[in-house]
Amino acid sequence: MSDTSRMKAVLVAVGAVAFAASPFMSGAFGGFRPDQFPVPQIDPPVQPAGYAFSIWGLIYLGLVAHGVFGLVARADDAGWDRGRWPLVISLAVGAAWIPVAQVSAVWAAVLIWVMLVTALMALAVAPRGAPWLGRVPLGLYAGWLTAAAWVSVALVAAGYGIGPGAVGWAWIALAAALVMAAAVLRLLGPALDYAAPIAWALVAITVQNWPEAPALATAAASGAAVLLIYTMVILPRVKH
Repeated sequence: MSDTSRMKAVLVAVGAVAFAASPFMSGAFGGFRPDQFPVPQIDPPVQPAGYAFSIWGLIYLGLVAHGVFGLVARADDAGWDRGRWPLVISLAVGAAWIPVAQVSAVWAAVLIWVMLVTALMALAVAPRGAPWLGRVPLGLYAGWLTAAAWVSVALVAAGYGIGPGAVGWAWIALAAALVMAAAVLRLLGPALDYAAPIAWALVAITVQNWPEAPALATAAASGAAVLLIYTMVILPRVKH
């Protein structure tokens, strides 16, 4: 059991480093190119403003710290071991995601959902000890992926001419991301580490759409505020 735990700890650490290195190997990703879709998506309303993607620097740093600390100090800790397999899968897919996204928006959307589901599985059993190195990096990662996964759905659907168009899909993605976030938080409890990156993405969507689409911008800003209030005020009062 000890050997297996250490092997998984090594895989998490290596996967985190490979994931963090992927932008340097393949080039940073700031959104899909308009020509990757049959219906070009030029300044899509669902996509956060470019500055928001800087959060990846914090996420990469956190995941590497999580992996290295888990290997050096918690390799045989059962609490740290529970979520390692899904995290290994998520990191491995993440390390290959940018090259895929540069070629196929559809496959990138599929893979980001794989990353999200496995990240949520790891977060659900995240270690309680040393939260800034154990749970918080996973919360930031899963939170941003929650927003990104719905953004990818809206981009692909609008880009392939499905349904109500770019603005309509932006509204759908906004609502779906908030509903999903609320459901996850209801299970996790008041996890600000998960909610904060989603709110960050929503504020960046506000910036992206103001003043051209004030209704969508206002809804995104309101969604961010409601999500944070739900996390910090309402959930702590709810008995789990």
